[in-house]
Amino acid sequence: MVTTAQAPTDLKKPEQKPRRVRSSRGERIFQVFNTIALLGVVGVTLYPFVNIIAQSFSGESAIRAGQVNLWPKGFNTTTYQLVLNDSLFWTNYKNTVVYTVVATIIAMVLTTCYAYVLSKKRVRGRKFLIGIAVFTMFFNGGLIPNYVLISSLGMTNSLWAIVLPNAISVFNLLVMKSFFENLPEELEEAAQIDGLSTFGILFRIVLPLSKAVMATMVLFYAVAFWNAWFQAFLYMDRADLFPVTVYLRNLIAGASNASSSAGGSDLAQVASNIQSVTMVLTVLPILCLYPFVQRYFVSGVMLGSVKG
Repeated sequence: MVTTAQAPTDLKKPEQKPRRVRSSRGERIFQVFNTIALLGVVGVTLYPFVNIIAQSFSGESAIRAGQVNLWPKGFNTTTYQLVLNDSLFWTNYKNTVVYTVVATIIAMVLTTCYAYVLSKKRVRGRKFLIGIAVFTMFFNGGLIPNYVLISSLGMTNSLWAIVLPNAISVFNLLVMKSFFENLPEELEEAAQIDGLSTFGILFRIVLPLSKAVMATMVLFYAVAFWNAWFQAFLYMDRADLFPVTVYLRNLIAGASNASSSAGGSDLAQVASNIQSVTMVLTVLPILCLYPFVQRYFVSGVMLGSVKG
């Protein structure tokens, strides 16, 4: 008996490429204008930084004549050599690193613990604790009472005069509190059923889920402590304990006072671009730190500032 072969019915059809959606004329025009606008914003933002770097490497005559724009003129590194060859500069730079690291760690520990407590609505006295924190945003003891307090505690000429008075930023506290409030309560309830304590929940559940806001707060605190100079200027009188910001401030003041009588000497060159050199040397470490936390920055602030 002869049977005819049936044609297979499960032959694969050739894959069809997804059709490309063509943008309308209005969308293309918007993209062009949006690109031009963003490039303009980038240019306006970068111009001051490029100008400062150019001035830091320019000669005195070009700076005073206003000829420096985006490229150094009369290339000169006298100010950089003066600053970088000074052993006191490196001592103060090391102080700044130590102060920033220690202060940021202490601030993060205190802020995280305080914010985690405030995020729990079942905690008694929660509104009172929030009120105390918010009160300090609008009122403080004043300069003289703060100085008397720090002096009476024996913290002058020490690390603690810089670290402890600004250990908690209320703004950072409220942002972190809002972030913790947005975390699902079911996760903590499941952890409690598994037998975790409050600190166990915080360290094993909450903090691993809070990398974005933690990185953002570290950046905020590190920048604030790195740039701080007034407290060290107020509470310290030993040059070997100053942070680098106070060192550079004193250098600017000395160069500015002597610039009129310096003539064509190296001091006149220092006075002409010391501020630019100061900005470059101060902002450089923060620029190196920022790329490592930039991907957490936007999400950390937005998640912590919008209540779900």
